[in-house]
Order: sequence, then C-alpha cells, then structure tokens
Amino acid sequence: MNLKRIFTSLHSRNYRLYFFGQGVSLIGTWMQHVALSWLVYRLTGSVFLLGLIGFTSQIPTFILSPFLGVVTDRHNRLKLMTFAQFLFLLQALAMTLLVMFDVIQVWQIIALSLVFGVITAIDAPTRHSLVVDLIDKPEDLGNAIALNSAIFNASRLIGPAIAGIAIAMVGEGICFLMNTLSFVAVIYALLSIKLPPKKVVSSSNSFKKSFTEGFQYTFRSMPIRTLIIHLSILSLMGISFIVLLPAYAKEILGGGAETLGFLMSALGAGALTGALYMAGRNSAFGLSKIIAGFSILMGMVVLLAAFSTNTFVSLMLFYFGGLSMILSIAAINTLIQTISEDNKRGRVMSFYSMALMGISPIGNLIAGTMASKIGIPVTLIISGAITVVAGIWFLYNRNTLRNQLRPIYVEKGLLEE
Repeated sequence: MNLKRIFTSLHSRNYRLYFFGQGVSLIGTWMQHVALSWLVYRLTGSVFLLGLIGFTSQIPTFILSPFLGVVTDRHNRLKLMTFAQFLFLLQALAMTLLVMFDVIQVWQIIALSLVFGVITAIDAPTRHSLVVDLIDKPEDLGNAIALNSAIFNASRLIGPAIAGIAIAMVGEGICFLMNTLSFVAVIYALLSIKLPPKKVVSSSNSFKKSFTEGFQYTFRSMPIRTLIIHLSILSLMGISFIVLLPAYAKEILGGGAETLGFLMSALGAGALTGALYMAGRNSAFGLSKIIAGFSILMGMVVLLAAFSTNTFVSLMLFYFGGLSMILSIAAINTLIQTISEDNKRGRVMSFYSMALMGISPIGNLIAGTMASKIGIPVTLIISGAITVVAGIWFLYNRNTLRNQLRPIYVEKGLLEE
C-alpha cells in the first residue's frame, strides 16, 4: 500500500466536489437508516418487518437497474444523478414530516421505502459509472472507487453513532430532518461540477438493442460474469445480517438504540479501514486474492457473531465484518470498472448494482423470515456458512479468472504482452 496515493484522485476538482458533497449527504443517509430500523422495530417488535422494509427499499433496484443502465449510457450521467438526489430530498422530507408530526404508520414506511428503492435504481448505476468522468487521470480510477467506499464507510462510522445518541435523547425525528438537509450539500456540489461535452455512442441504437448488447457483453465475459455471480451470493447471504442488527442489539446483546449505533459504527470503522487500504493500492493486480480471502473471512464473522452475547466481542467481530465486506466489494467494483468498455460501463454497472443492492432485499426478506421462524443465531450460522462456501468457490475459480483477465489487461495497456 502506498500512503501517498490514498487521496490522489482528490487532485481532480470535479471529483473533489463530488467527494465532499457525498460525504455530508451520506452521514444523513446513515442517520436515517439507523433511525428507520429502530422506528420499525419500536413500532412493531417484528424482525420479519425489518426484513420486509429492507426488501421494499431495494427490490426496485433489482427490477429496474438493468433497464436504467441503458439510460445511463444514453444520457448525461451528471444530470441524471442530480435529478436522483433531488428526488431523494423529497422522499426524506416526506418521511421527516410524518415522523415529526407523529402520524407515521408502517404502511407509509413501506410505501416510502418503495419510493426510495425506485430512486436508488436511477442513482446507483449512474453514480458508479459517473466516477470515471470526474477524474482527470484514468489511472486514478481505482483510487476514486476506493475513496467512494472510504467516504461511504466513514459516514457509516459517524452517522450511526450520532443517530444512536440522538434517538436515545430526542427520538427518531431529528435523524430524518438531518438527512433531508444533507441532500442540499450533494445537490450543490453536483451543480458546481463542470464536465466537457461527451458523445454517447450507444444513443443511436434502439433501447432494446442497447439493453441486449449490454446484457450479452456482461454475461458473455467470464471475468465480469464470475464477479457479478459472486457478488450476488455475498449480497444474498453475507451482507443480509445487517438488517437483523436492531433485533440483535436488543434481543441478543440486551441493548438499545445506542448499542445499535455502536454496532453500525463498528461495521463502518472496519469498512473504512478496508477502503483506505484499497485507496493506497497501486494497481488492480492481486484483487482476486483479496476477494477470495475476505469473502471467507466475512462468512466466518457472521457465523461467529451467532455465538456472541457480549457487546465488546460483537463490536470486534463486526469491525472485521466491515473490513472484509468492503475489501471484497471494492475489489469486485475495481476489477469490473477496470476491464469494462467505457461505452458499456453504465449497463455493466447496472448489473453490478443489481447484484449488490438488488439481490440484497431478497436476502433481507429471507433473513427476516428465517429469524422470525428459527431465531437470529441459527439464521446467522446458516448465512455465514453459505458465505464461506462462496468464498471457497471463488478461490477454486481464481486461476481461470486470472487467465481470462490477462489478455484484457494487455489490450488496455495495463500489462506487457
């Protein structure tokens, strides 16, 4: 790891604006995430509904992302993302007013979660594919992707801790209000970004042809296909434990909202460590080894958490859970972005978003249903074991993946023939 490289992409003015605007907004988003989970559990006491809310907030990404990836490649990515942030602001404002006036009901939370999911389906592929347009030097792409993960997880470290204390002191409403206000920062940053006009190659094709072209390109490529399948398994079983944290904090650890905030912050601290490590890397070489090793570690963490009833032990476990989670996900993101053709990047990243954020709601629903039937510990054991097996499967296929990546690296000038 090269410490001098950690913040190198911040030399690009456009990326710097995006980075700091997102940083403010994401703190608010994580505050709302914790407050929403706690609100649902306080109102209902149901782990199934925790899973259901997670499902409704992300299932639109699974359904819509592949189609909206075509839109991302055919239209101005910066304008699309700005539009998405404005919609996020309106959704957060509606949630704030309902909570502040104490008229919030579960059906309203489900409806607004669906709205959130539709907006995310627009935002996710656009945000992932926009990064390459914001940096001045193509070689800074990996660093920019890692810094995206760093700011996301620094926010996960700060936001939940603030939210846990705020909920305990004054209730959930203040968290929703802060999230609403935070979107002003990212909208201002995006409006300040200046990009040169860029020709969109695929705009002359029909929507159906563009979608088919992106689908075939993504799944006929063995490296991209393998990475997306592995990410789907991680999202389905490895990451879905997060939706159970409110119940885990209360029923297993005997804590309250502040305990939930600390658990989320432990995840964020580990993830931030992993993201900074990725930002300091010099190249994409060796990423497949990181994916395999830390996928296995992620599964082990989830499995061991099932046996912990001590808050300190759980905090340590979730630190390593966050570390392994972000290293695996960021490495997959970097590899996919490195080998993808630029004019198909939006469509490829839409399938990436579907695997990361679209499969996750199915995992949330499964986790919530299982936890309500067989208990939280057994659910964690099953999820962790499947994640370990997925990591071993990726390790088994690693040599084939590396052989497929080599000619792509040569073609892109990243490796001498």
